[in-house]
Formats: sequence, C-alpha cells, structure tokens
Amino acid sequence: MAPGKWVHEQVASFWSRYLYFVGIRQQNDQLRLELDSAKKELADLRENASEVERLRQILSLTPPIDWTRRAARIISHRLGPNAALETFLIDKGSAHGVSVNMPVVSPDGVVGRVLRLSPTAATILLITDPNSRIPVVSQKNRTQGIVKGEGPTKELTLQYVPQGAPIEEGEVLVTSGLEEIFPKGLPVAKVTSIGRSGSSLFQLIHAAPLFTPRQLEEVALLFKANAAAVPVAPAAAPVVAPPPQPTTAPVSPIITPPNAAPTGKPQKGLKTPAAIPPAPGQGAPPPAPAPAPTPAPVPAVVEPAKPAKPAKKADKPAESEKKRRKPARTEGQ
Repeated sequence: MAPGKWVHEQVASFWSRYLYFVGIRQQNDQLRLELDSAKKELADLRENASEVERLRQILSLTPPIDWTRRAARIISHRLGPNAALETFLIDKGSAHGVSVNMPVVSPDGVVGRVLRLSPTAATILLITDPNSRIPVVSQKNRTQGIVKGEGPTKELTLQYVPQGAPIEEGEVLVTSGLEEIFPKGLPVAKVTSIGRSGSSLFQLIHAAPLFTPRQLEEVALLFKANAAAVPVAPAAAPVVAPPPQPTTAPVSPIITPPNAAPTGKPQKGLKTPAAIPPAPGQGAPPPAPAPAPTPAPVPAVVEPAKPAKPAKKADKPAESEKKRRKPARTEGQ
C-alpha cells in the first residue's frame, strides 16, 4: 500500500471515530436528561399514589352514627413553649366549622382532640401528651379505665383498673363515650403489659398507641351531626278574637240658636241672648261642628235658625215686654 494512501485512510478513520464519539456524547447527555426527567416524574407519581392511598384510607373510615368526617392536612408539629406539648397543627380552623374538643382520628384509631383554634388552623393535642386522658373500655372483657399519655416515645398508661379485673395483653382499648367528646367504640391503644404496683389497689397496665405520630400527614375531624329529628310541637288551636262590642255613639246635644225665643220669663235686669244684637257684618252663628265619625253615628238634630227680630230698646227688654202684655182698661172700671 502506498504511504500516502495509508495516511489518508488513517486520517479518515480518526475523523470518523471522532465524529462518532461526539455524537455518542451528545446522545448520552440527551439520555441523561430524559432519565432525570423520568425519575422526577416517577417520584411525583409515587408520591401521588401514596397520598391517594392515605386519603382513600381516611375516606374509608366509617364514622359512628350521628357523626360525619372531614379530612385535614398536618402542616406543623410540636407547638408550645420549648415544644413541651405533644401537638401538631392542621389546615382547618373555625372558618371551616372546627370547634374546641372536636375528635381527631386516623385510619388506625384515635389521634387526639382540638386544643386551640384560629380562623384557618387548629392545634391538636395528641393522646400521648401527659395532659391527655380518655375514658376507655377493653374490647373483649369490657374492663373500664382511663388512658393517660406519658410523653413522646413512651407508652400510654391505663389507670384505675382494679386488681383482679379481667384484661389481657394484646387486647384493644376503645373509647367508652363517657366524657362526651369522643364517640363510643373508637380504637385507642393496644395493651402491651399487665403488672402490679406494690400495695396499690389498681393494676399497672401499659398500652401502645395505634398510630405513629411522626408518620401522620393527614387526619380526619369528626363532626357531630344532628341526625335525630327534632320533635315538632302540636299546632296550637287558633285563637278566635271575641266579637267587637257595639259602641254607643255619642248623641250630639240639641243646639238652640241664640236668636230663639226665650222659653221662660227672664229675670229683671238680665239680658237674654236674643236681646244682644249680632255684631256688624255677622249673621246667625254657624252650627256647632259634628263629632268625629264613629261606627253607626246618630245624626245630630239641629233646629233651623229663625231670623232674629231687632229689639227697639235692647237695654230694657223686660219693661217693654210688660207694657205689651198689660190689658187695656174699660170705661166701666
């Protein structure tokens, strides 16, 4: 082979390998980007599937009779001075109908109750907190007691169980409903150990909660529904008003006009109304106004006014009247 041809082939081979490796690198970079995107999408799908499974479990929780449920998301853990309280914060508050002492549960059992409220959030006190106490009853032997929290990472204590009361390890404790906060029959804890405490009258019993506080992400709030029908009071008989009593209409007095003739003999020296002439420009006085209209009024009887006769001497009406009535003397008298 000629030296020039060999050199040409070597250079062409080197260049083709270079271009091949450049293409391979670009392809690898593209595949890495696609792999990273696929991994991110797979992580999101797994997270969504896990959330769907948790929400499905919460929705599968059957609330007791006369109770309804509503899901809530946990947004914070351990609130309080120096994180002393076993609490967490949820994203539902008084604006969503949440109230203090409302039960909080998970698909595994009772979680706690609402401790404090704000319009958009609520603080939940866990059953593991030392301030928490729940009346319970054993599911199998029906032995009653009170479950008390002992703090984080510690088991619960079942108090006030008399010596000799039947109870077994592994028995589930459920709410008794005596405190009127939690509905009856919700699982709370499982008995882990039973013992004696010296000369105490009660057994020393420990129980483990049915949930892991640090693994909770969603919980369910139990709302008490007014399912019972409210009794309707019988309709009262209609009240019949008594018939109105007939009212007697006032009878208007008979008005005698001032220019009417006197009925009797007036006293001497007194002026009768007929003797007082009307003022200039005034005629007979108008009749008195009729009273206000009333049911079935009786019309007023008013005598017609007579024209007044002017008196010749208004100052001495009594003397002129005597002269007119004095009979004339006859000649034989």
